Amino acid sequence: MAKEKKISKQKAEEQKAYNEYVKEVTPTHSLPKNMAKAFLAGGIICVVGQGILQYCGSLGLDKDTSGSWCSLVLVLLSVVLTGFNVYPKFANFGGAGALVPITGFANSVAAPCIEFKKEGQVFGIGCKIFTIAGPVILYGVFSSWLLGLVYWTGKCFGIW
Repeated sequence: MAKEKKISKQKAEEQKAYNEYVKEVTPTHSLPKNMAKAFLAGGIICVVGQGILQYCGSLGLDKDTSGSWCSLVLVLLSVVLTGFNVYPKFANFGGAGALVPITGFANSVAAPCIEFKKEGQVFGIGCKIFTIAGPVILYGVFSSWLLGLVYWTGKCFGIW
């Protein structure tokens, strides 16, 4: 009986030491600070995008064409900055503010290409390019198809 109490006490001490260690090494995060960083990062991306839209408009392009050019330039900037290892640092700072927009999606496609290029064109880049972005593309296409089917069925039956 005394031996069991000793083992139980030892396990309790080990658990307490482990919990203290976990508390010590676990980083603490400030929600308001992280939200402010995300707001700032997303705002910077939006300001750059708005600047591109204004520039395209000043060239005489219509709203739709300007929007297309804005998307293309933002994706290009994201991929180039990912290649120079700038965008990952920006995303680390800005969190969701940098990862949610179109630039974050472009980064998620470009980063595996850079990381796995040493494994070759087929088994490196070809197999790993959509590691992160693949599920987004898959479920985006599938949900679009499903909603299109629902809409078409509704049109056939006169609902819409």
